[in-house]
Amino acid sequence: MSQASIPPQLESVEGIQAVLRQHNYIADLPMATALRLVLALKKPLLVEGPAGVGKTQIAKTLAEVLDTRLIRLQCYEGLDTAQALYEWNYPKQMLHIRLTENLGESVEKREAEIFSEGYLLRRPLLEAILQDKPPVLLIDEIDRTDEEFEAFLLELLAEFQITIPELGTIRARHRPYVILTSNRSRELSDALRRRCLYLWQNYPSFEKEVEIIEARLPGINPRLAQKIARVMAHLRELPLNKAPGVAESLDWAQALVSLHKEALDLQVLEQTWGVILKDRDDLALVEAHKQRLAELVL
Repeated sequence: MSQASIPPQLESVEGIQAVLRQHNYIADLPMATALRLVLALKKPLLVEGPAGVGKTQIAKTLAEVLDTRLIRLQCYEGLDTAQALYEWNYPKQMLHIRLTENLGESVEKREAEIFSEGYLLRRPLLEAILQDKPPVLLIDEIDRTDEEFEAFLLELLAEFQITIPELGTIRARHRPYVILTSNRSRELSDALRRRCLYLWQNYPSFEKEVEIIEARLPGINPRLAQKIARVMAHLRELPLNKAPGVAESLDWAQALVSLHKEALDLQVLEQTWGVILKDRDDLALVEAHKQRLAELVL
């Protein structure tokens, strides 16, 4: 397993912050330090935090910075190793069997043909270890899977090799840069945590959120960016079922710019709640606080 050289500008925490900023991603010191260690130690990074705070975007931006491929495994309940690792292309195998059944070939030869790489469907984990350049492997929302899949993942992350009974052991050509994200819908095992670097990604401060909005939407009115961040900070203090994250802040900012709204007032707030609030009870709760929100944007 060979190692890739790190670009000089990524050999310091400050350099990583500067490069990420060039890609419109605002990283604080803890995040930039965590990414520096990912590059230096080649250890997976587990990023936990509320939904919508930019955890997935970390991996996407890192792939852009490294000019490498992003391979994403979107986790969900019931995900198994076949869907994450590899499957055999059964329809193609059956077609080959039917087309060659009268050619007089031995059973052993026909079996070897249908269990060759040409009939293998690569899923994200296998794809990640077969790249000619170290990819960024994003294992998104690992907390949605079960403990059995998590245990399987531990072995893969330790060895970066996969054994396929019909083909043998396949070892990674280059060790991927691995980012795992979790919304903490369940507690992850200590075994997984021990194998990873760790970063808690919370909602940004008011100042950082303004900076993020201005970076992602160049040319936005600075006062509008500040008002958006102020409203979002207040909304996150309310007992909402689905508190809006940075993703919703950016969606809202884009919506307001598209509607040519340079200022916020109660009418604009009520017209655009659907961009940032996605729950009926939350809408009712915010309606009860609308006067206070209107005061924040004066």
